[in-house]
Amino acid sequence: MGLDADHGRIRGGPLARRTRDYDEDDVRIRPGRKGSRPRTRIRPAHEDAVIALVTAVDRGRYRCLVQGGSGDREVTAMRARELGRKSVVVGDRVALVGDVSGRPDTLARIVRIEPRTSTLRRTADDTDPFERVIVANADQLAIVAALADPEPRPRLIDRQLVAAYDAGMDPLLVLTKADLAPPASLLEIYEPLGVPYVVTQRGGETAELRELLTGRVTVLVGHSGVGKSTLVNALVPDAGRAVSHVNAVTGRGRHTSSSALALELPDDAGWIIDTPGVRSFGLAHVKPENVIDAFEDLAEGAAERCPPLCDHLQDDCGLDSWVADGHAGQARLDSLRRLLRSREGEPE
Repeated sequence: MGLDADHGRIRGGPLARRTRDYDEDDVRIRPGRKGSRPRTRIRPAHEDAVIALVTAVDRGRYRCLVQGGSGDREVTAMRARELGRKSVVVGDRVALVGDVSGRPDTLARIVRIEPRTSTLRRTADDTDPFERVIVANADQLAIVAALADPEPRPRLIDRQLVAAYDAGMDPLLVLTKADLAPPASLLEIYEPLGVPYVVTQRGGETAELRELLTGRVTVLVGHSGVGKSTLVNALVPDAGRAVSHVNAVTGRGRHTSSSALALELPDDAGWIIDTPGVRSFGLAHVKPENVIDAFEDLAEGAAERCPPLCDHLQDDCGLDSWVADGHAGQARLDSLRRLLRSREGEPE
């Protein structure tokens, strides 16, 4: 018996038909089928890419500032597929290709994110495993808190301090609405930390704050209604950030900023990045053992008196005696322990 080479059926005897010899002409490729080009892991280097600063993000489109050359220009860009799942945020320095002229109705592509010097991150709450990068490449975090209307929230300020130290950023405390309430009691809580601060009034001068922002890239964070947008409009007169009033019943402000926005201070004095108001600041991304680093007045006591692997919540924690001896305030220790408990999923 033999095999019919054309039909795949057994026919005749062993010599009934000679097997056909195939050559390259018999190999057929289905028309339109992808994959005929060999794959490679080599990606374009984009050596001719233009470096730009991301100043705003809006529904998948990125406003980028290209500086130098023939002058500064704003370019609208989209993410290139080769970025994968990498997020692009305000403050990022990115490489652009394509149409980088900045003309209306043109679109460039972001093909690379330059290495970041810092990342400010937060999570939805203390048990959320997914962290969100808010801003990149800032070196100062201005924590804006109103002295009244709405009332200050020291625990939220503490959380933002922890986030600043975790990100490697210098903290700055900005207290607003001093015409409604004095700052002394709140400043007393943070005096042991040595955090620089500035006190402002509604409609007052911003010269002192401007001096602390000069030469820096500063992120403004704070509870809704504390006056961040008012400060931004005073610092950058043509910013046009919307402002709103605090609800007299709930004491809460309305979110007037829906996304982060980077603005250059007049006379090239520095940059500020306004962020939407927040009512919580999750720290699930911060290692529990690093939380105390934000409390310099307590960190020294932990090193001197705490037993090995102390979680600062146990009965033999040395921080109690450290506070009792007057090296730090009880309010600071209470705040630290609230943070540690909430970091473990317990309510504040």
